Amino acid sequence: MGLLERIAAPQDLRDLSDDQLELLASEIRDVMIRTVATNTGHLGPNLGVVELTLAMHRVFDSPSDKIVFDTGHQSYVHKLVTGRAGDFGTLRREGGMSGYPSQSESDHDVVENSHASTALSYADGLAKAYTIRGEDRHVVAVIGDGALTGGMAWEALNNIAIQHDSKLVIVVNDNGRSYTPTIGGLATALTSLRTNPRYELVLDMVKRRLNAVPGIGAMAYDALHAVKKGLKDAVAPQGLFEDLGLKYVGPVDGHDRHALEQALTSAKKFGGPVIVHAITRKGYGYDPAERHEADQFHSPGPFDVQTGAEKPKGRIWTDHFSDAMVRLGESRQDIVAITAAMMHPVGLDAFQARFPKRTFDVGIAEQHAATSAAGLAMGGLHPVFAVYATFLNRAFDQVLMDCALHRAGVTFVLDRSGVTGDDGASHNGMWDMSLLQIVPGLRLAAPRDITRLNELLDEAVDVDDAPTVVRFPKGPPPEDIPTIAKLGGADVLARNGTKDVLVLGVGSMAEVAMGVAERLTAQGIGVTVVDPRWVKPVDPALLEAAADHRLVVTIEDNGVAGGVGASFLQTLTAAGVRTPVKIHGIPQEFLDHAKRPKILEAIGLTPQAITLDTISVLEAFLRGDTVPPLDEGRLSHQEQL
Repeated sequence: MGLLERIAAPQDLRDLSDDQLELLASEIRDVMIRTVATNTGHLGPNLGVVELTLAMHRVFDSPSDKIVFDTGHQSYVHKLVTGRAGDFGTLRREGGMSGYPSQSESDHDVVENSHASTALSYADGLAKAYTIRGEDRHVVAVIGDGALTGGMAWEALNNIAIQHDSKLVIVVNDNGRSYTPTIGGLATALTSLRTNPRYELVLDMVKRRLNAVPGIGAMAYDALHAVKKGLKDAVAPQGLFEDLGLKYVGPVDGHDRHALEQALTSAKKFGGPVIVHAITRKGYGYDPAERHEADQFHSPGPFDVQTGAEKPKGRIWTDHFSDAMVRLGESRQDIVAITAAMMHPVGLDAFQARFPKRTFDVGIAEQHAATSAAGLAMGGLHPVFAVYATFLNRAFDQVLMDCALHRAGVTFVLDRSGVTGDDGASHNGMWDMSLLQIVPGLRLAAPRDITRLNELLDEAVDVDDAPTVVRFPKGPPPEDIPTIAKLGGADVLARNGTKDVLVLGVGSMAEVAMGVAERLTAQGIGVTVVDPRWVKPVDPALLEAAADHRLVVTIEDNGVAGGVGASFLQTLTAAGVRTPVKIHGIPQEFLDHAKRPKILEAIGLTPQAITLDTISVLEAFLRGDTVPPLDEGRLSHQEQL
């Protein structure tokens, strides 16, 4: 029986000896490596916080004391020592353990905070609440140096600093990286802290030497305390935090559990907000991760446990976008690229290597990125801001008021749009097309395949008087779906029989639309399949096509509320077109984690489900005589589907 199996709650950690704790740390790393090797997930960040997490749980009393992780992908060790080790093999599997903290899993999990730079605000509110309610409870916020590049974190620090009676401990997990090395002025300041001698060591050395002088030991001790502040500033400029009025402890070796426990215990006793600065190494304890130059196995695909070699995988949408950006950069000197601390994940690393002076990593600061992009556009350049679709939500005001209001020619490229699956509710990019529909002047494109990705990106960066958006999903792209005719700016993908059903397949849903057409045609129902390409604004040619058909079916990888289908229906109504519209999209709910195909099946975004629904709608129309009558024989034999 392993040590980990004996840990039913964090309190069990306090009964272990130092030797046992070292063995437990090794066992935890082994479990995480073997699980992530097959299930995938965030490995590097968790390998780096094993000793830190053990120390926190030995010093603080969770769940009475609250531990809030920012971001939540460094919470695997926390899960393992809070009674969930037996279920860890289900990590990121359908119906299994989430890859982030989850309130539904455990009382030890506070928030599902997989969006960065939020933990300090949660912690500030929790600590204030406990103070007002008179509860003797501590709050621990664990935030990485990468997350500290987000403006929201500093807004929180500004408020935390004046809460002098707040029992809040902020652990800065400083590994010099988010996905890749942390950049900016904050990174420089933390590097100076990281690379200077720990002032505690200097103080100890001076104290020992002075005490060795006969007769002045006591005076030396008093003098040492008198100059402590000045000495601290001389050898470790932690004024970065102390100037805010926050007590600072560190830097502390984040892999020295003894030192961590001493620092955390001191912080706990202080009675006000304290920052504990822990220096960790991402991927610590697993040589392949430590040697992985790109991101220390931040979020690897399946890999061999012994060698760390990742299993071969095909090219994904992001790889093709990466190629397109280099091509654009070579042909146009005004193209610049922006990322929010995700150079490799969004595919801008190749552009950066080729055009380093035209590439800007702003840290985890999507709001700043959008407005800075507007400034770049005003200065005569054309910025391309590549970001995960779910993270654009954080910069909506900047897209609306800073880019669109000023008619700035900025192109937003949204990776991982629609259902992404494994990372759960916070990472599904299902909100962007609804949010962006209300932005005046903005133009929104959804390519169905790689040929269209290149076409639409080229068209987007040619727009210099409005923001443009190009969105694509996670994973490998489909084979190209050829265009058989044009309908205004849209592509006709199939035209079979009479004009019964017009199917609009948006972006990645074009492949699903083709499957619907095949099944409807087999039932003798006439179908036209169109890929709008640009879904905002609505192409007038699509209105004319809708008027010529008996039913319009829209399919999108976006929330049904306010999305493409809803906008198309509204536009038809305004134009006086009375053709009924059936909208298919993602229900407005937070989806549990699972593989993308499983989620699409569960929410009815499959050719089979949409075909059956379309036939049901047509049959209802027949019964109500709300559309020109069809031959009822064409609606039979549903078993052939």
